[in-house]
Amino acid sequence: MAASDVLVALARSHFHFVMSELQSHLKAMRKVPDEIVLLTLGKMARRYALRCIPFVGMTLLALRAVLTQVGSGEVLHAVCSVLEQWSKGVSTYLCSWEQCPFPRKGVAQFCEAIYPVFRYVVANWLDCKEEEDKQAVLGAVAAMLEVLLHEEQYREHTWEQLLWLLQQYQEVRDNSRLTKSLSYVLEILEGVQTPMPQGTALAISTAVRRQLPDVTEEPGPAQKAVLSRCIMLQGKERRLGDGPPCRGSSRPVLGCWGQLPADAECDFFPAARMRPEETGMFLHSQLSGGSEAGCVAALGLLGVLARADAPAAREKLPQLVEAMRSLCSDPSAQVRRAVLEFSRELLSSGSQSCWPWDVVGHIFSEFSRTSGRLVAGGLFAWENPEDGAIRALCLDIVGSLDVTLRGMTKLLWPRLLQYVVPAQYSGMLIPLSRCLRALVERRERAGCEEEEEEEEPDAMDSQEQARLPAPQALLARLLVVAAAPYPSRERAVAALQLLQALHGRIHRGLGAAWATEIPLLLQYLEGRTESSLASAEWERRVLKFLRASLEPVEDKAWTVGLSQELSQRLGSSAAGSWEKLFLYKALGTVLAACQDLRHVQGQVLRFLQETNPVELSEAKGMISVVSHAAESHFHLVLDTVTMFSAAVTRDWSCQGSTGWKVQWRQKMKRTRTIRAALMRTYSGIALHAPKEQLLTYVDKEIMGNILRLSRDKERDLQLKLALVQSIAEVSCAIQAVGDCGSFELSLKQEAMCTLLDWIKREPWDSLVYGVFQALEELSKLRPPLSGKENRNLLAVCCRSVLSHPSEEQMKKGRKSVRAAVNMELLHRRGMEELGHLIETLLEAEATSACFCKVFHVLKGWLTSAKEWERERALRLCTHVLGACKERCELTRGCPYKQFGSLVGLLGSLTSDCLDTCRQRAWVCLGYLLQMQAKSMKVPQADEIWCLCEELNSLDTEAFEETCTQITKAVCRCIPAAQAVDFLTAILDSLLHVMPPRARAVRKWVFIFLVECRKEIVQEVPKILNTLYSYMQQSTHRPFLLRAVFLLTRFHQEPVISSLLQKSLLMDSDTVELWRSLGRSILGIQILRCLVEKLNRAGNDRLGTDSSTREQHSCQTALETLTITRAISEVVLALRSTEELRQLLPHLLPSLLRWASEMLGGERQLLLMTSWKQLHVEKPCRIFLSAVELMLGKCMAQKWTRLLVNRGVWARLEDPVAHPEGVRLLTSVLLNAGLVSRSLVKNLLPWLNSCSVKLRMTATAFFAEVRQEMGKEGVRGLLLRYCCLGCLFLWEDPWRTGPWSGVARGAPGRDQVPTALPVVLFQISRDRRTTGTSERGRH
Repeated sequence: MAASDVLVALARSHFHFVMSELQSHLKAMRKVPDEIVLLTLGKMARRYALRCIPFVGMTLLALRAVLTQVGSGEVLHAVCSVLEQWSKGVSTYLCSWEQCPFPRKGVAQFCEAIYPVFRYVVANWLDCKEEEDKQAVLGAVAAMLEVLLHEEQYREHTWEQLLWLLQQYQEVRDNSRLTKSLSYVLEILEGVQTPMPQGTALAISTAVRRQLPDVTEEPGPAQKAVLSRCIMLQGKERRLGDGPPCRGSSRPVLGCWGQLPADAECDFFPAARMRPEETGMFLHSQLSGGSEAGCVAALGLLGVLARADAPAAREKLPQLVEAMRSLCSDPSAQVRRAVLEFSRELLSSGSQSCWPWDVVGHIFSEFSRTSGRLVAGGLFAWENPEDGAIRALCLDIVGSLDVTLRGMTKLLWPRLLQYVVPAQYSGMLIPLSRCLRALVERRERAGCEEEEEEEEPDAMDSQEQARLPAPQALLARLLVVAAAPYPSRERAVAALQLLQALHGRIHRGLGAAWATEIPLLLQYLEGRTESSLASAEWERRVLKFLRASLEPVEDKAWTVGLSQELSQRLGSSAAGSWEKLFLYKALGTVLAACQDLRHVQGQVLRFLQETNPVELSEAKGMISVVSHAAESHFHLVLDTVTMFSAAVTRDWSCQGSTGWKVQWRQKMKRTRTIRAALMRTYSGIALHAPKEQLLTYVDKEIMGNILRLSRDKERDLQLKLALVQSIAEVSCAIQAVGDCGSFELSLKQEAMCTLLDWIKREPWDSLVYGVFQALEELSKLRPPLSGKENRNLLAVCCRSVLSHPSEEQMKKGRKSVRAAVNMELLHRRGMEELGHLIETLLEAEATSACFCKVFHVLKGWLTSAKEWERERALRLCTHVLGACKERCELTRGCPYKQFGSLVGLLGSLTSDCLDTCRQRAWVCLGYLLQMQAKSMKVPQADEIWCLCEELNSLDTEAFEETCTQITKAVCRCIPAAQAVDFLTAILDSLLHVMPPRARAVRKWVFIFLVECRKEIVQEVPKILNTLYSYMQQSTHRPFLLRAVFLLTRFHQEPVISSLLQKSLLMDSDTVELWRSLGRSILGIQILRCLVEKLNRAGNDRLGTDSSTREQHSCQTALETLTITRAISEVVLALRSTEELRQLLPHLLPSLLRWASEMLGGERQLLLMTSWKQLHVEKPCRIFLSAVELMLGKCMAQKWTRLLVNRGVWARLEDPVAHPEGVRLLTSVLLNAGLVSRSLVKNLLPWLNSCSVKLRMTATAFFAEVRQEMGKEGVRGLLLRYCCLGCLFLWEDPWRTGPWSGVARGAPGRDQVPTALPVVLFQISRDRRTTGTSERGRH
């Protein structure tokens, strides 16, 4: 032994060395090791349990190999000691593995090592004969059982061995060690979640009690521990569902072992039957000073005892119930739950005595305790799951009460009825209502007289002692519960059903009314959820039910008592709570039904005088009482309020402004508070007044008093709120009358001006008070607003809302972010109310002018430079258009007339910098498109609307494509007559937009001009004028020039004609227009068109008298000069010289023609646009400048210099030198190769022209051509095109020819006789030569 102790001590510092030596001796030669080795191993496990864990497997494996060689005696004791100590070490490790330095091992690993050894020991060593051997084996088996119980797969076998342990009480002489081992095993079982097999705890308890020498003897400590743990395990069986369920309980059996046998109670309580005193003492000790688990188990056993057939033991229940009362306030949730379970068993026992039923109070107290803790926590209270389970248990117990037992009407009725009225028991109303209704039915069915004779004497005493609620208290409480259907709709149903059951107790006159009204209320509640049931509507129905209930009651005293009960409950209700607010309304309803007018007036006056108006909840309650009382006593209530208001006003005027400033300010504050309360009182009276009496008094007595009370130099918060609310409520009350006939509110203008002046002075604060809602309701009344008043109203309201600072600015200016967020929320609410106000104005307006005014006001905000103002205006626009889309009567066709301008106004916003603005702009366009589809055929209008709504979810590429698709669809829907309106609206935004919006404008204009090119033919001049007007005031000139180009591309003739209507004195914009068209690909086409117009000029102006001819001549001159100016600009900008050279044979004759016509003198030209005279000194210079510009583009620079050097342009301007100038010009043209066949063809008819000047110009041209006849290439040209005029040239040129009107000596006259014969001779000679050569070839 000493050597063993030394080794154990040495292991403290050299544990692995010592353990290794012991393991080597244990495995040596596979024989039983020495006893010293085994004893040392046992001590090592007891001393160093956690350090031995890594060696458990090899130690048990080595012992398993030598078990067959172990006999009896000391070696057996040593081996059993090793098994016992190492198994206990494993149990220690399982409980405190965190302290072990080695990696964690699972229970299964230990059980795999222990179980083979355990089976061998059980199979071979349990039948030992010697007492010492039995004790050793007993300790080893018990220790191994403790480990194996942790693993479920080994438990079935271990239960069998546990019963073997119990049998050892009969075989061993000293059972102290057995009891200790059994106690330790039971302690392990407390932590195991799987319940014990049925009856195991009963068997253990019975076996231990049988070892007591006398039942009256006090058990020892070990026996007490075993008995206590048996009790706890039995309680655990019941909690987990393995014990028998309590009678009357709705809890299902959850265990897998079935119910206890019928005689389990007798087996478990043998001592209780034999010695009830000792059983009572033991349970009493557990209830009084036991642990939590012991109390719970003892209460469970008490429940079994309460329903057991053991009269002697049941006699001790009253004392045990008294002991249980000390546990009612226990903080442990398990103990409180066990007390409630015992109360269930006690109430289910069917006792006819009164003392078991007194525990009903504890059930309600426990429910109130857990509910009160949740209420005390306020809004953010966290509900303890244990408290919720206890409340559910309380509800289950009350709901499972068996009221069919004999005597229940007298035992339960007084005990349950007293819990109906207190508010803390409202959650119990559902099972309470069921029980009370069942008791009422039983009382009505059987009658109370038959049962009174059979009840216990103390039943009546209990009923007399119970404080039963008054009938008015029952009605008041159940009404409050019924009016609040949520969070429990079933609770409201239970309250209504209980009211119907108690109608005889409340008042005998209520039965008939409630038999009809309550089923209607129940039917209304049926099938409705929290989302589908409007609380305000339900409250109104409950108050209507109360009013209908009181009508048949003729007992004035009872009604007065009900009003007094409601007043009393008002004093006990929490300030500002929903219950108190409802009680105010209920009290007003009762006063309306009360026939005692003195009482009604006294109550109204009492509330007016005693209410503290500073407390808003009290002021609101006073208003509810007074206004509801006015439903039946309108004149009485109105006169009382007016009398009180006059008295208070006199007091204000008498006080003046005397006293200290602080006191005076306090008085003024209170005065304003009273005035605000009186204003809301007047409006409340209007809302509840009888419709047939309201219109007579509403103007002066109600609205007049409201406006009088609101007059103040400085309106504070409460006065403003009261004014807005009062005006809105009075307006709603007037509208609720229905057909008002010719009634007009004479004070409407004053009320509206008061509100608008306030908005102008305090635009931001007006958002807080809901002033727009008041304006909306007020605008519905007659007389209607004029157009000017409507526009002013819209402008003021929109300015107050849309000019509000942005959220970021408010956050910078406010002290807290939360204040800024709250202000933003109020602003959004103001936006919604403003939208409803606009809807109302549209509905009230008899014409479509109001719709135009709305968007005229919004236009300035939609084009604002501040992004938040645009976003708000678009939000408002979306609201208005959405409402108009659903209700077409609001616009009266105006959107169809204003479609183009509205599209133009919104089009530029589709590319706004804010995503919300872009999305709302597209939504608005979708609304407009759907509205337009009602007046014209719009293909795929619904699909386009869906695309507008889905724009946010598209990627960039798809977004652009979809936007283009929508834009094209909208543009195609713009009527041609509204094209100018569209362009005007969308181009207006160019004056004050950012680049993104400018791109949108360009896109919309281009798409419109392309998509609607066929429809806008008649509107082209107006469209061109619109584009031209914006060129003069916009910096986006390239875009506008591009738009004019697109318009010209599809409508060339109308555009050119419109441009030519401009003044001859072209401004820079007109010049730029012509040059831009000349630079475009349409330049040469436009030039041809201008040439054709120049050739046709003057052909359609024919007149007979001289004045008409002179006017037409001036107009023709003006037209030709304008065309020539345009030609000059186009030619100057023309890029293609070759195309201009091709056009020269047509352009040059036209310009020379009018230059010749305009030779000589000045001209007075008539301006068509302004009917003014324009003085032009040398009009031919304009044509010659055009010729000079054209030739400068068509010929080389040397020829243009030659023209200048020879003075050609100066000679052409001079009427005398003009022929010489023509000859010089012709010479240069011939040398430059610009005289073509087309040119000669176009000039040849001039020789026979009726105009002398043209004939002179043509003769000069052909005279120069004669001199150049010898040059190659000219002869064939003249032969082909001059043969047509040879006939008239043979005649006398001075008498009948083209120069017959020319005086002798005129320039060029002498050249004609010589020029013409030479030309004709040359032509005939060339013709003969050509004919001879052709015949030779043939």
